[in-house]
Amino acid sequence: MRKVRTTNPELLQTVRFLRKQSKENEARIWKLIAELLAKPRRKRVAVNISRLNRYTEKNEIVVVPGKVLGAGEIDHPITVAAFAFSQKAREKIRKARGKCLSIIELVKKNPKGSKVKIIG
Repeated sequence: MRKVRTTNPELLQTVRFLRKQSKENEARIWKLIAELLAKPRRKRVAVNISRLNRYTEKNEIVVVPGKVLGAGEIDHPITVAAFAFSQKAREKIRKARGKCLSIIELVKKNPKGSKVKIIG
């Protein structure tokens, strides 16, 4: 049986970038996130805003190796980096004075991955 690979160029670029940064900065967190993103789409993570609210505190940095969805409410500012966001999720995070970043942007800001929490 033929192995099917992803054809999403943005996803492939992100996974390659994370693996490279993991080696350059000796930060295992980026390799772990790359492996989670490389999974098949049906096994990838989808996290609701309510879960982010439950498991984070004010001004924390969070990575979601998948998509952030808009169900629920958030009552404190956080920085969220994810592969994708729904429109409602972006609005709710910004309304709570939080930030929405791509994973690549977060790696450029914090190459060592210190004080980053993975939720998924």
